[in-house]
Amino acid sequence: MQVLVLGSGVIGVSCAWHLALAGHEVTVLDRQPGAGLETSYANAGEVSPGYSAPWAGPGVPLKAVKWLLMQHRPLVIRPHLDLGLVRWGLSMLRNCTSARYELNKSRMVRLAEYSRDCLRELRDETGIRYDERMQGTLQLFRTQKQLDGTGPDIEVLRRYGVRFEVLDRAGCIRQEPALAQVEPKFVGGLLLPGDETGDCFQFTQRLAALAAQRGVTFRHGTTIKGLLREGGRIAGVATDAGTLRADAVLVALGSHSPLLLREVGIRIPVYPVKGYSITVPIVDAAGAPESTVMDETHKIAVTRLGDRIRAGGTAELAGYTLKLHEARRRTLAHVVTDLFPRGGDVSRAEFWCGLRPMTPDGTPVVGGTRLPNLFIATGHGTLGWTMAAGTGAVMADLISGKEPEIDLDGLTVERYPRAYA
Repeated sequence: MQVLVLGSGVIGVSCAWHLALAGHEVTVLDRQPGAGLETSYANAGEVSPGYSAPWAGPGVPLKAVKWLLMQHRPLVIRPHLDLGLVRWGLSMLRNCTSARYELNKSRMVRLAEYSRDCLRELRDETGIRYDERMQGTLQLFRTQKQLDGTGPDIEVLRRYGVRFEVLDRAGCIRQEPALAQVEPKFVGGLLLPGDETGDCFQFTQRLAALAAQRGVTFRHGTTIKGLLREGGRIAGVATDAGTLRADAVLVALGSHSPLLLREVGIRIPVYPVKGYSITVPIVDAAGAPESTVMDETHKIAVTRLGDRIRAGGTAELAGYTLKLHEARRRTLAHVVTDLFPRGGDVSRAEFWCGLRPMTPDGTPVVGGTRLPNLFIATGHGTLGWTMAAGTGAVMADLISGKEPEIDLDGLTVERYPRAYA
């Protein structure tokens, strides 16, 4: 079967790899000159099934007000006329209940846990390397209130068999020895030992090279103009290099996916939420993190990637703009220097931003559509790297006419009652 994959981020490349393994003739289209050059380029580096949770939850509206008033705030809303943002925000508010939070988190953990297993299998089969580490994620709490509020998350972790440990200060320091320098600044943590870290860009580029060796064609520098619909099917894709036809089309364009899909009557509530990162050279290895430390107060993840520290986070609602704001750099630098003052040289940091494709319920949109040869893999938000390998395996099974290894209930576009015009 001839399959067109639209997008060469970590999701698109993972899908292309698994489709090639399944024996399909795969072509990947992307406007960038190479794979992984947009949102996959400099994310926080976490492969964190245990940290998979929706942003919408009980108490979040009140927390959001407090975040907006912080000096180093994790949430930024830039005023602009955008009805899409209004609709997305209202839908997110409707998901801020205990029942919806638990349901959405359970859906996310299901895909994330499966994806971690798929990533391990891929790594064993190919020997791919990407500055990976398997030392877990430490969610660091600066206040006792934060630590006491972990009950609902822990209950879901227990239900799905996700390993965790609640740590006091000494336990946090055993996990991350460099935190001994700043012991008074935190009260404890939640360790997710099954989580991993790694450079998503390295992984995407190297997996793309492996996919090319298996016959996948990458057409970079190609602008996608639209989907060609004939009757009840997608006949092909219009590009600036002409029309390409295929038996199946998979849309994995991140935040840009809804712009393309609405032309064929499919509406998915995916909104671009800008995230920022800095990449800092390590100057004192003993003063740097061993794996990932998630600062619960500032919602910033600080991760060890080889000889670099990557700090990533913040949520900026500003449409599709990629403007870099200096205040966000200062927040990221503050967290790095506050928790790991000797670890890296923030004066030499590379500053970056990317658009995360977020759904209001936190769960990605993965699966088929009412058009039998059109498929979607987007809406992974901050967890694209975490869920990429599993998403690739699921999409390859679906397009091949096989039953996926996990239940897709609640993961497809069908969960949105107004998805089809």
